[in-house]
Amino acid sequence: MHVRAPELKGRGWLNTGGRELSLADFRGRFLLLDFWTFCCINCLHVLDELRPLEEKYGDALVIVGVHSPKFAHEGEEVAVRSAVERYEVGHPVLDDPELVTWQNYTARAWPTLVLVDPNGYIVAQYSGEGHAHALDAQLAELIEEHERAGTLTRGKSPYVAPAPEPTDLRFPAKVVALDKGFLVADAGNHSIVELAEDATTVVRRIGTGQRGFADGDAQASFSEPNGLTRLPADVATKLGYDVVVADTVNHALRGIDLATGRVTTLVGTGKQWMDGDGTDVLSSPWDVAWWQDKVWIAMAGVHQLWTYDPFTKVTEVAAGTTNEGLKDGAPAEAWFAQTSGLAADGDRLWLADSEISALRWIDTEVHTAVGTGLFDFGLRDGKASEALLQHPLGVTALPDGTIAIADTYNGAVRRYDPRTDVVDTMATGLAEPSGAVVMGNELLVVESAAHRLTRIPLGASAKVDEFSTRTQRPPMEVRGGDVTLEVVFTPPPGQKLDDRYGPSTRLLVSSTPENLLREGAGDSTELSRRLVIDERVGDGVLHVAVQAASCDDSAEVEFPACHMHRQDWGVPIRVTPDGAARLELVLSGATV
Repeated sequence: MHVRAPELKGRGWLNTGGRELSLADFRGRFLLLDFWTFCCINCLHVLDELRPLEEKYGDALVIVGVHSPKFAHEGEEVAVRSAVERYEVGHPVLDDPELVTWQNYTARAWPTLVLVDPNGYIVAQYSGEGHAHALDAQLAELIEEHERAGTLTRGKSPYVAPAPEPTDLRFPAKVVALDKGFLVADAGNHSIVELAEDATTVVRRIGTGQRGFADGDAQASFSEPNGLTRLPADVATKLGYDVVVADTVNHALRGIDLATGRVTTLVGTGKQWMDGDGTDVLSSPWDVAWWQDKVWIAMAGVHQLWTYDPFTKVTEVAAGTTNEGLKDGAPAEAWFAQTSGLAADGDRLWLADSEISALRWIDTEVHTAVGTGLFDFGLRDGKASEALLQHPLGVTALPDGTIAIADTYNGAVRRYDPRTDVVDTMATGLAEPSGAVVMGNELLVVESAAHRLTRIPLGASAKVDEFSTRTQRPPMEVRGGDVTLEVVFTPPPGQKLDDRYGPSTRLLVSSTPENLLREGAGDSTELSRRLVIDERVGDGVLHVAVQAASCDDSAEVEFPACHMHRQDWGVPIRVTPDGAARLELVLSGATV
């Protein structure tokens, strides 16, 4: 039996020209709710996945983003407006800072997609990314069904595009120094900009400024480039290019010859990496650094570090398992969480691990200087073990051996001293700082949301109003002892589970802290699991990673299309005597 969709409630609407909307405004058309938050790389992937659906079913389908924040900064109205513009969201967005609509629709993860039919009933739910093909197949069937029934009324979306103010830079991300001047990854303008020594005057723009994926000179194009690294002069001479760019939304590394402005693709096809792909396919590379004679890549989309050898053109996984979280130790066993900033400093590579609000480094092993986990963040100076950050995106090695942190969602630049193991604050009041470079006695900081670069003295110091908090996402209450975990997966219309090359499903479960689970941790092929929760531990996080393979279910299809569905959940839980004995997570296509 279908459930009627709850009303859409929040602080207000964006991308509607000031118009307030209700569920009744979408009656007669299909409504796809995209529960997202702008810190989440998987949510950004889904924004790109949904663009073709918006075009294909534009008069029968309205997509509405429901922005449901994880971090405190993401709950600020000005930050949401900025993010909607930054990521070129082309549909109405409901601002839901108190997670009212999130809870009414029982969302459990970012992103979650909920499909509502023209009569106002929920017909499907999906968690994670990679479901565009399933939605396409389902919509094709349902649109035909509702047209026959006369319940489909085609019409325009209520989307009204905002009018951005023209600026030379648009949501710049990272900056590197040139012999004279600077090079900036101008993500919002899909280009690379060379600035003069004053860090303001535009010398030239590399790239057309339009979203695209083309090599060459005047016709070269990028899609939201974020990271830059300048190669050593002798290396650049041998290779024929001087700078490597993390071309994030193209899932590629690009090389730039500064003498000619020519752009070359080094690795990446424009396709996003999915399970089963080789390392010639990338997933949202966010930053790059030259270290140990290779280009190191912050592979934000899969929570790993990769390397690219420009001489052999070999790309390899250097650290991380693809599980999202905080786990130190051997590189092959470490967990990362959307690494977004890199800085080489001698025998250490420093990392801004954004989703766990952490500063980390790698030498022969992975270490954490600041940060405790997926849902804890804040603004606190002092001993590193007690210091707090909020979604940092950049790190910079300073001449005195300290490390500057672009503490993005705190609007601050922080400083970590490895000798004293202490964190202090250099500057506050910045608009989403995301990177920096040393310029003489100053630090040149990228203020991404202010579309500019700002100078800060290297010796600067600022006092902060400290706070510590956890995500507003409410924990799920479960009982101690036996709890059944059930992951729901329904193959898309016309497909079946694909077990031609082994088990079609996989479920990996762990917890933070580890002793929260007395039994049930580990890997298996079944999508249900008996867990034993230690009630003495109390609150914690269950880490649930699931994947399922499906293929076309027709003997008449010679080359069946196959898809890998995957989602990683970090589920905050609270152990209570009256808590649930069953925990259900929906991966794909459940009718509720």
